[in-house]
Amino acid sequence: MSIFKEEELNKIKEAKEKWEAGPLNKALEKLKLTENPTKFYTPLDIKNFDFLNDVGFPGMPPYVPGKFPVNSIQLAWGKGSSTGAKTKAKRAGRYSGFGTPEDTRDYYIDVRKKGFRVGGPNLACDLPTQTGRDSDDEFAEGEVGKVGVAIDSLRDFEIIYEAFTGDMDLDKIASNWTVNGSSNFFIAMYAVLAEKRGIPLNKLQGTPQNDILKEYVARGTQIFPVKHSMRMQRDTMTFCTEHMPRFNIMSISGFHMREFGATPAQTIAFTIANAIAYYKLGIDAGLDVDKFARRMTWLGFGGGMEVLKELSARRAGRRVWAKTMRDVIGSKNPQNWIIRDLGGVLCGFWTATKQRPINNIMRSTISAVFSAMIGEPPVCSPAYDEPLGLGHSMEAQQIEEDGARIIMEEARLCDVYDPFAGSYYIESLTSQYEEEIMEILDKIDKMGGAVEAIDSGWMKTEIMRASDEWRKKMEDGSAAQVGVNKYTDADEIEVTTPRTVQYDPEVRETVEARKIESLAELKKNRDNEKVNACVRRIRDAAGDESVNLLPLFIEAVREYTTMGEIYDELRDVFGEAF
Repeated sequence: MSIFKEEELNKIKEAKEKWEAGPLNKALEKLKLTENPTKFYTPLDIKNFDFLNDVGFPGMPPYVPGKFPVNSIQLAWGKGSSTGAKTKAKRAGRYSGFGTPEDTRDYYIDVRKKGFRVGGPNLACDLPTQTGRDSDDEFAEGEVGKVGVAIDSLRDFEIIYEAFTGDMDLDKIASNWTVNGSSNFFIAMYAVLAEKRGIPLNKLQGTPQNDILKEYVARGTQIFPVKHSMRMQRDTMTFCTEHMPRFNIMSISGFHMREFGATPAQTIAFTIANAIAYYKLGIDAGLDVDKFARRMTWLGFGGGMEVLKELSARRAGRRVWAKTMRDVIGSKNPQNWIIRDLGGVLCGFWTATKQRPINNIMRSTISAVFSAMIGEPPVCSPAYDEPLGLGHSMEAQQIEEDGARIIMEEARLCDVYDPFAGSYYIESLTSQYEEEIMEILDKIDKMGGAVEAIDSGWMKTEIMRASDEWRKKMEDGSAAQVGVNKYTDADEIEVTTPRTVQYDPEVRETVEARKIESLAELKKNRDNEKVNACVRRIRDAAGDESVNLLPLFIEAVREYTTMGEIYDELRDVFGEAF
């Protein structure tokens, strides 16, 4: 039921017409403008606004103002820490990892010695690892250890996790791994490592990214054709639900599609469509949706610099997902209708520029301020030196951490949930985004769902079209990035800043040779007869879609079978994605 009476709306309409014909028209004539560049919204733009259905209360469907009744951001973040210090929550730390497993292990040990909070490992992996190839694979040449740590086998996990023992052992931390197609191998390594340490699988906590569908349209690290990748997803869902109930199955990610060029509405619609496909996959495998839903997390949606539009799109996404879980997925537990993401980063990472990088501080701060206003963490990300290379400087890390603290504890922006609730503009825009998101979802549903929309190439084509539209706007100047396509004259201020980088560039130069040498040593000293037997069993089972391959992965990992050895066999059976 609308909160506005018809009589009142008529009065506002009449007053608006007088304003447009009088003061507004005179101002446009004086300024020689044909239309008003500044919008103004009134109750007429939300005349059907229904508070309980469109917003509701924090922690209640449709979760528009906030996911929980109490905004626990300050508690969960240790009063501003992005690493979750001073809390009982088990959290992975800062996204990190480079070079060989020894390099990454030593990095974690070193930062802890210096007094920095680490949390569990939040591993960035190199491209060969993400695509299921060993470091000695010909396709890996030149990429080993470059954009993350190189991991080939259980031995590499054992080395990295030497930094996590005692009060930081596997049952006392959470681990995150940014891998998708190779997620099941990582889960198998973690299970065997826990087994070797005498830790039950039901004590393990962590999150593989494991959102394979978005890889086909955005990141590009898919390994197998979509059908077979979804079979691997089903294996993850069923195994983890039964054996690792505290371990997250995946982190559903819209972020990468937004970075690739999708619009806000496309990003949310495509992400929700992918989520529907995953949830239906679990249900079709015989799982109780309200049991496994708690282990389905979200990475988020990314964003851009038009933060009022971005926050409105996110509010709309919360509303759409709550309705989807209730009406499409059939969840009976309203707590499972929440988008379980960390949130924040309204501006995305693509907005950070290599040109005048210190300006990125302003971009990420604007993002963090408005994130706080929709009940999300005021994450001052991306770090200002994000475009300058692997590994954020200590200076950038301080700005990220203290920026959040200032927003929370000095500006007190987290003290109020969703101050935009009821805003004529924000509520109007939220509803517009909801309509646009639903139109896209309806179109995908008519295609047969996300898998079909991806397999046909439609979803990727739509993103590429949106990306091309943005490129054209940058070229004609209708969209601007300061220092990139505007304000670039020679008399502009160009400031550089010192950067204290923790990743040693000299160490990184020798990564590939050191990693290939250690891999050769592993293959020489293990029991290769057992390895070959394990690989044969995986190959034989791969042809039977009813078989869960994850237990066979675990068996192979115990014998130090490498990821490339397993995935090369599966490429022969499943084929490769292109």
